Amino acid sequence: MIGVDALGLLAGGLGLFLVGMAMMSDGLKLAAVPALHRILAGATRTRAHALGSGMLVTALVQSSSAVTVAAIGFVNAGLLALGPALWVLFGANVGTTMTGWIVALVGLKFKVEALAMPLVGLGALLRLTGEGRRRGAIGTALAGFGLLFMGIALLQQAFGGFAGQARLPQGEGPLAVLAQLGIGVLMTVLMQSSSAAMAITLTAAQGGLIGAQGAAAVVIGANIGTTVTAMLAVIGATPNACRAAAAHVAFNLLTGAVALLLLPWLLGVLGLAREALGLPPEPAAQLALFHTTFNLIGVLLMWPLAAHLTRWLQQRFRAREEDEAQPRFLDDTVLAVPTLALDALTREVARAGQVAVRMTRGALAGADAAALTADHTILVSLDAAIERFVERLRSASMSQVASARLAELLRIERYHEAGAEQAVAAAALAPPGPADARVAADATAFAEAADALLRRCDPTGSTEVADLDADLATMEARYEDLKAQLLAAGADARLALTEMEQALRRGSALRRAAQQLAKARRRLEP
Repeated sequence: MIGVDALGLLAGGLGLFLVGMAMMSDGLKLAAVPALHRILAGATRTRAHALGSGMLVTALVQSSSAVTVAAIGFVNAGLLALGPALWVLFGANVGTTMTGWIVALVGLKFKVEALAMPLVGLGALLRLTGEGRRRGAIGTALAGFGLLFMGIALLQQAFGGFAGQARLPQGEGPLAVLAQLGIGVLMTVLMQSSSAAMAITLTAAQGGLIGAQGAAAVVIGANIGTTVTAMLAVIGATPNACRAAAAHVAFNLLTGAVALLLLPWLLGVLGLAREALGLPPEPAAQLALFHTTFNLIGVLLMWPLAAHLTRWLQQRFRAREEDEAQPRFLDDTVLAVPTLALDALTREVARAGQVAVRMTRGALAGADAAALTADHTILVSLDAAIERFVERLRSASMSQVASARLAELLRIERYHEAGAEQAVAAAALAPPGPADARVAADATAFAEAADALLRRCDPTGSTEVADLDADLATMEARYEDLKAQLLAAGADARLALTEMEQALRRGSALRRAAQQLAKARRRLEP
């Protein structure tokens, strides 16, 4: 009969490990985001470079999900092609095996009180004195690191209490291996953390509850279990997020299948390799080596297949991209990293700006109401998606710089909305008739100046602030000329007063629309 105390230690140890892992990952992500950006931004040169970048950044921030989110963010932003991004993701699968080495070589080898308690104390001090700064983020990571080790120590005690009372599925037959595999998948799905499943497996093997081959099968199952998490995470996500998840699933299923087929022979070879490398003889070290090795085998297997996989993925998940009213860059997956979330938000706000500029140019040219209504529907849908994304983003902890950028993006989107509203108002008013040549000439001059300004307001193009200001000043001058001419035409009966009033209101609405869009373009980064 398993004791209540042992079960309590198991639950507490697992809880401390998960909390510590989350704190460590969150702190490292906040502290290392600039490095993450620099490393991944240069990951497009070769496969090897992209692979190494994924491994390095994952080992640095201890979160393969953060690297996956970053890679998706760069693809969505157009800074990273899908092909190199896949190699970043494959590298992240190798980099995440660092958790096993931490558990095997540090967490299970040292007296926890000597290491964990000082880390928690120092981390708490840094967090309290550096809230909102990098020092606070490092403190969070250190405190999480200490809690992680305390969790490992409690798991060791729990499995020590289970010794002689419980055994995990043993044996090397197909049914036994299938049961061991299922345990790994189930643990990862239930805890939403392959790192926690790995820690439990290593401590269980170290405590003698499961043999080396059985533990290796559980590790393979934990790797496969991450595919369920990936598939759940991208439900309703952007096409690039779905492609990344599909690549992750393909990599892990292929790697897991090959590792299962080679399991007995692979463990034998790795036993010799462990002795040659001078690693400790404990099962945990051999399992950490096994975890790293079979992920490297997966990389070798994907090397000749990656180009075909990339082409296949690019032909899939295209429906959302073809619908302009749907957001293309706003993924819930990037909310965990505010910097990347702001990058995605900037891209989506720029898309909304494109639609607002198109609407205003259409109203200026006298486009039909159907086209303007269709564009307005698109913009309303994008505005709603942006608002929902911002609501979710606001719940994340952000630096002062990130908060200021979010406020700026909200202001820019408000300018887009105001410009579109003015375009709709202008389109509802007829332009002045051709009865007076002077009014017609000034109306044409104003329309040309406004259109030149609006072309510069397009967020997809490059522009200089000085050129934008010059075009804005020209439009203002042409508007004043038109306004004076309309008032004069109304005063000396060249235009009916109702026609004059309607033309003035239309010109004023177009002018305000162009002003709002010029403000937005000035504030939006090119």
